[in-house]
Amino acid sequence: MYLTAEKKQEIFKQFGGNAANTGSTEGQIALFTFRIKHLTEHVIRSKKDKSTQRALVRLVGKRRRLLDYLKDRDIVKYRELIKELGIRK
Repeated sequence: MYLTAEKKQEIFKQFGGNAANTGSTEGQIALFTFRIKHLTEHVIRSKKDKSTQRALVRLVGKRRRLLDYLKDRDIVKYRELIKELGIRK
């Protein structure tokens, strides 16, 4: 499995402050980014997998809404997070 519990805790620890803070906006965006990268690789290999393509588009939309929320609340954190995750905007 590509996303283990340990990997999730590591992501939330790095971006959310601590491993127990799973609801933080930054942690959620980082987790979505990790999942998007994995799904993108899968979609490139399996071009006819339409259900995964749809899931990927929905996940990108969720991340976009969270990024917009973070941008409205704290522009400095938004810029730092985008730079650290390598998200283009």
